[in-house]
Amino acid sequence: MTDTTLDLGPQVRIVARLADGVTDDRLAAPTPCPDMAVRNLLGHLIGLAIAFRDAGRKDLGPTTDTSPDAAPSDIGPGWREELPKVLAELADAWRDPAAWTGMTRAGGVDLPGAVAGAVAIDELVIHGWDLARATGLPYAPDPAALQASYDFLLAAADDPGRGDIFGPVVPVPDDAPLLDRAVGLSGRDPGWQRP
Repeated sequence: MTDTTLDLGPQVRIVARLADGVTDDRLAAPTPCPDMAVRNLLGHLIGLAIAFRDAGRKDLGPTTDTSPDAAPSDIGPGWREELPKVLAELADAWRDPAAWTGMTRAGGVDLPGAVAGAVAIDELVIHGWDLARATGLPYAPDPAALQASYDFLLAAADDPGRGDIFGPVVPVPDDAPLLDRAVGLSGRDPGWQRP
């Protein structure tokens, strides 16, 4: 993803539709993300949309300096309006080719714009899967975003500096669907089922 850009709009709309389908009785349900209920995952999506929106705009400050692990994510009473709004702003920010060039910052880490864009795409694809699995909603990510996420995760799997960003790779057969392979590379079990 170093010399191309990708429209985040299709994947953003998929995540927004998923969130719209979350019923209040599912907010406390567990997700494939350890120690994160659905409400925390939705709060995380709001925070990452804001951070990567600002990273794309090169509007660096508190939203791009804060580590995603700094405080537990949660939702406020207006989350149903806030999440689709900030997701749309995220997609708009990354439609500017300048977002993909130069340096920016997200999660307190300085990184090239193209890498930040790839991370944003990956977050949307994988957390979309997390949300769908936790709520029992159907999920088919945008094919271009899924391919970009898989490519990013495949490169990260071979990086000795992978660190704590992802869990250990979960082995998935080579002939498994691309989404399952991406999920495995992200450190999740593609067979995870909601309780």
